[in-house]
Amino acid sequence: MRLVLDTNVVVSAVLGSGAPARLIELATEAEIELAASSDLLAELADVLAREPIARRLALAETSLAELSALYESLVDLVEPASIARTAPDPDDDRVLACALAAGADLIVSGDKRFRNLKSWQRIPIVSPTEALEMIARKPAGA
Repeated sequence: MRLVLDTNVVVSAVLGSGAPARLIELATEAEIELAASSDLLAELADVLAREPIARRLALAETSLAELSALYESLVDLVEPASIARTAPDPDDDRVLACALAAGADLIVSGDKRFRNLKSWQRIPIVSPTEALEMIARKPAGA
């Protein structure tokens, strides 16, 4: 199963545990595939560098460079598709463009407003917990 994670999900995974962290674990274990674009990687670096998050990373003795490199090693980098403005937040259009280009099976977001779209171009937009449930239901090798 191929997923595109909204930046908020990746940040949640970095800062804690739970469903977002489990999605990263599944990617590390090659149980799922992740895709991202250079735009999404840049947004992730920007968010991780913000003061409250950077402080937490420093306390955990983890660097922005290490986290960025780890995430980059887990994703297939794609050139985003060109799409019309669609999402409530223009930043979410970058996620949609990436998902379309990547042929994603799911878009995973922690943003309720974004998830209110339900799906886009037949790609479901789900929460991290819903994504884990869908992955668990997927037959092995399918």
